[in-house]
Amino acid sequence: MKEKRMIIVTSPPACGKTRLSKKLATEIKHIVYLDKDTLIPLSKQVFAVAGQPYNRSSEFFEKEIRDYEYEVIMDLAFEALKYEKLVMVNAPFTREIRDDEYIASLREKLAEYDAKLSVIWIVTDPEVCHQRMIDRASDRDTWKLEHWDQYLSSVNFNIPENLRTPDDEYALILYHNSTDEMAAEDFAKLLSIFEEE
Repeated sequence: MKEKRMIIVTSPPACGKTRLSKKLATEIKHIVYLDKDTLIPLSKQVFAVAGQPYNRSSEFFEKEIRDYEYEVIMDLAFEALKYEKLVMVNAPFTREIRDDEYIASLREKLAEYDAKLSVIWIVTDPEVCHQRMIDRASDRDTWKLEHWDQYLSSVNFNIPENLRTPDDEYALILYHNSTDEMAAEDFAKLLSIFEEE
């Protein structure tokens, strides 16, 4: 791909964002990879200093930490676009990805960098995600696993069709990841899109 792009890899938790992102970053040349989870140690310190239990599903996290994590990772992404033509951000973007105003603003800012937005949405069966959360045994998933039905009711697994644009076939790209066979097929397609021509 010759044009400059910000690639957002997104989906609900445990769909396979990090695995896909790291694999793509390894295979594609001239790309900067940023993972919002890199900010977790800073966020843990905010919980500690505030005397709050570490719970990334808490009201405290939503009010005092969440949006700042996104602000920082996106600032880093735009900084990276000054030096490289592809920048990939791995993060859930749970609310942002379906917020037309947020997406329009992001596209406007990217235009100032002569860049476009590509969102890779990972399509994964919720029960597959459940098992992956159990397997990875991360403390960030503790509340989710203990309150699975409540958590699941709050998560939108539907494809964000609002991201499609008539003038850009790569505005929204689907990556099916419920089975290894699906993932391998779609990974090959992603490589064909983003590899240097």
